[in-house]
Amino acid sequence: MNTAVQQPRIVLILGSAPDAVISREWDRSPFTSIVAINNAWAIRTDWDYLIYADDFPNDRLPSTQPALATTVRSGEFVPAQNAFGGFVYAGGTMAFTAAYWALYTLKPDVLAFFGCDMIYTKTGHTHFYGNGTADPLRQDVTLRSLEAKSSRLFVTALRGETICLNLSSLPESRLVFPRATLEFVAGMNPRAIDGLRGALARLIDRDAVSLAQSLETNLGYFVEDGRYWERTAEFSEAAIDRLDSLWAASIG
Repeated sequence: MNTAVQQPRIVLILGSAPDAVISREWDRSPFTSIVAINNAWAIRTDWDYLIYADDFPNDRLPSTQPALATTVRSGEFVPAQNAFGGFVYAGGTMAFTAAYWALYTLKPDVLAFFGCDMIYTKTGHTHFYGNGTADPLRQDVTLRSLEAKSSRLFVTALRGETICLNLSSLPESRLVFPRATLEFVAGMNPRAIDGLRGALARLIDRDAVSLAQSLETNLGYFVEDGRYWERTAEFSEAAIDRLDSLWAASIG
């Protein structure tokens, strides 16, 4: 009789913050898959998926990629994000898009984020490769509260039995997920994950979640092709602020 314990599915979402280069020294073994966002493919040579937006410059793409690795474009990630409500509600920046795509496609037990804190200091480099245009800082109706959008992601993932964790050790983050170390993640097993799911579920304010979901339905801000920026005149900032306040209140 086979008594082997099934290993948890742990996916690393790797961003391009300056501290993301620390992950070059990490053992690969805790992670079932590594999803690199935009330029983050250059941090490690063993990523499984490279996800990037249609306007990502071709000259920033890798000339070679790891064996069996694949790229993820809008044809894959737009339907995935639509399955969770669409870009207006989920947030139109690649950290959230990558996460929803991973939830939809990879169905992990744990989504572990690194280099995705979306904190941009006024001095020093904005990204590990130097200075770039910080996508989350642009004037965008979907990104008025990154914390609220990360709360929505955390709750949505947990309701689908996926735990979101932040591996960052930076003092600030726009992600509201619990912090964890690489060692903690490496030691996770199905029993520990089940216990953590239960503990985190008790932090969710179900009334706030219900109100937020009802408001999303009533507003109907859904753009099937994902090009929400072409229809911003249809979206009320005041309504989105009300929605963000509900999602922000959904985690106790």
